[in-house]
Amino acid sequence: MPYIDQDRREALNSGSKPETAGELNYLVTRLVDAYVVSHGGLRYSRINEVVGVLECAKLEAYRRLAGPYEDRKAREAGDVYESLRDA
Repeated sequence: MPYIDQDRREALNSGSKPETAGELNYLVTRLVDAYVVSHGGLRYSRINEVVGVLECAKLEAYRRLAGPYEDRKAREAGDVYESLRDA
């Protein structure tokens, strides 16, 4: 968890958009923490829910953002996987 300055925390908590990956991490962490607190606090099932949601969000971001980007770059620069050339 990146610990950001109190001034930036206050700005982010008031609705400012994150400017760095650390600030984005801070906001996600705050959102997860608020969810846990509002749903009865720490329990194995709550931790499992949160980790599952984060994993699904990560996979979807990769599928929708990183995958197409990497495919485009492979077409532009040439693929490095010989095993995929005849597939």
